[in-house]
Amino acid sequence: MIYKECLDYIRSDYYRITGRKNVGLFRMWASTLLDRGFHFLFWLRLSNCNNFLLGGSGRILYQIIGNLTHISIQRQTKIGYGFRIVHNGPIVINVSATIGDNIDIYQNTTIGSMFMNAAQIGDNVYIGPSVCIVEDVTIGNGVTIGAGAVVVKDIEDGCTVAGNPAKIISHKEPGRLIWKRWSREWNKYHKE
Repeated sequence: MIYKECLDYIRSDYYRITGRKNVGLFRMWASTLLDRGFHFLFWLRLSNCNNFLLGGSGRILYQIIGNLTHISIQRQTKIGYGFRIVHNGPIVINVSATIGDNIDIYQNTTIGSMFMNAAQIGDNVYIGPSVCIVEDVTIGNGVTIGAGAVVVKDIEDGCTVAGNPAKIISHKEPGRLIWKRWSREWNKYHKE
């Protein structure tokens, strides 16, 4: 992807943390010193840039930072706008996962698959700490997944689930824990 499209993704991730959407690259880079989850995402997003210098340095730095923070997300993973790693720490996401816009993910979370057919996650989803999402499941929009849940079945839009295995516990206030939502209309370069 071109450099300007990468900027849209980085700005969307930055907005989810700070609430500011029209910020330059240097200011966003400076924020990486304070937020380790954003630090990883900044370089992960740049690693997909087709600019030789930015893409090459992004690939090297996101690997190094991933090893230091124990975050394992391949750069080919389909991740939407406004991805937020709330607490760094062990996070593993299979490359075959598809992740929507405005997702919060907490520490010790695994989105895995043995057969390269991982979860399809909708928009505005909250994934709490120590969650395990196993194999080919579809998670709808506005879902809240409570801490320690093990998701092995599809989850419909607007549900709150918890437990092992995860069970629906509520249909109230879909996506209530997702704040500062990025809108694709705010993209400067990559309009969809």
